Amino acid sequence: MAETVHSPIVTYASMLSLLAFCPPFVILLWYTMVHQDGSVTQTFGFFWENGVQGLLNIWPRPTLIAWKIIFCYGAFEAALQLLLPGKRVEGPISPAGNRPVYKANGVAAYFVTLATYLGLWWFGIFNPAIVYDHLGEIFSALIFGSLIFCVLLYIKGHVAPSSNDSGSCGNLIIDFYWGMELYPRIGKNFDIKVFTNCRFGMMSWAVLAVTYCIKQYEINGKVSDSMLVNTILMLVYVTKFFWWEAGYWNTMDIAHDRAGFYICWGCLVWVPSVYTSPGMYLVNHPVELGTQLAIYILVAGILCIYINYDCDRQRQEFRRTNGKCLVWGRAPSKIVASYTTTSGETKTSLLLTSGWWGLARHFHYVPEILSAFFWTVPALFDNFLAYFYVIFLTILLFDRAKRDDDRCRSKYGKYWKLYCEKVKYRIIPGIY
Repeated sequence: MAETVHSPIVTYASMLSLLAFCPPFVILLWYTMVHQDGSVTQTFGFFWENGVQGLLNIWPRPTLIAWKIIFCYGAFEAALQLLLPGKRVEGPISPAGNRPVYKANGVAAYFVTLATYLGLWWFGIFNPAIVYDHLGEIFSALIFGSLIFCVLLYIKGHVAPSSNDSGSCGNLIIDFYWGMELYPRIGKNFDIKVFTNCRFGMMSWAVLAVTYCIKQYEINGKVSDSMLVNTILMLVYVTKFFWWEAGYWNTMDIAHDRAGFYICWGCLVWVPSVYTSPGMYLVNHPVELGTQLAIYILVAGILCIYINYDCDRQRQEFRRTNGKCLVWGRAPSKIVASYTTTSGETKTSLLLTSGWWGLARHFHYVPEILSAFFWTVPALFDNFLAYFYVIFLTILLFDRAKRDDDRCRSKYGKYWKLYCEKVKYRIIPGIY
């Protein structure tokens, strides 16, 4: 049975709203960024005059070239996921007592992808600007293709689940939205969530960041320092992600959220369209920051990305050594918490209460939000829409922090209460 943090009415309203409005929003975001100079006012004026028919008129039809680009990219990433060598990594034990096994080859796949993409451009085999020129068609194809993909995941969860970490809550909408399976796989080795979340979604972030940079170069004959700062920071962030990918497999996205519309459609469509949007905006709105300001923003962004990484590294090392490590030069403060699995087995977990994790229970979200701000701020403040991702990310992470706290409260009971007494703040130390 799917657990919900909010009331049933709020839960249903939010699910139905996201199912209904996310697909057209992706098209509206692209259309406004590319064809309306990033102006929400101009787009609003267009729809004031044309109504719903206006949306149908601007909605790009998926074309053969769009499907070809998506298929080639997806097949290439799937092949790298399967074929590249990698260290064997075990994920956390699931509620049903299963421990998933992964092949950690994300860093290799990342560098092979970028080297191949840049190589195709350098040698004149494929021009990445074509991706930008057909971006609306690609997003449209992804919207419909990913919806079909989620329907297939729903069917698979009913007829051929990969493990007993699967099941229906009896409600079709909830099952489709949140997903049926925790760890769906094709065969024994191809993990679907690793593909959708990491190798398609996060990889497309880096690919599109490079694409936007190349497109601006083709338009203007040079790349603005604002675009360089944006591209470098996004690539540093994605590089950090793949460096830490095995740690990501222990997070809420993989270990707790099932494979449904929320996670899989989100990673297949929302990540490439929304997460990359600051770069999409800068293509046609180059800003010259000046060397000094560009360096300040770049250094601040890299520092935030590093702190975000170090938060995750600190907790990962703490778990790997079973608490027998140093945190900021001293023995870590911790709580030994016991919990009972769905099979009735009693297990223990260590909850870190010092270092970054002594500042707030989800302090790592602060540098993550600030990182997004610093790769967006090169656009300056002429246009509100460039900051949509920062606003969305803030809402997403604050909601995720609440969901994670509620899940842990249910799992650990009195130990979580003790933990919250030691680490009082949820995200922002001294404030929230």
